[in-house]
Amino acid sequence: MDDLGMRKLPATAAEDLLELIMRRYERASTLLSSNRPVEDWGKLLGDVAAVSATLDRLLHHAHVLRCGPKSWRTRHTLHPEATAG
Repeated sequence: MDDLGMRKLPATAAEDLLELIMRRYERASTLLSSNRPVEDWGKLLGDVAAVSATLDRLLHHAHVLRCGPKSWRTRHTLHPEATAG
């Protein structure tokens, strides 16, 4: 999933995301990107309990990469040597 939270989400977004993560939990890898901090997901998705359950499963075996406030794409465009090697 790319850019979670960039668009207005439907009222069922939290339950839909939980269902997707539950089906994939410990069965398949899941890559998710968002420019929104995890702390805001409850408000963003409108269901703190469902988001908590989702994050519990999503983060259980996770590797979390934080890219910082600057765009990853812009950094590599402006500094191509960062992608070399």
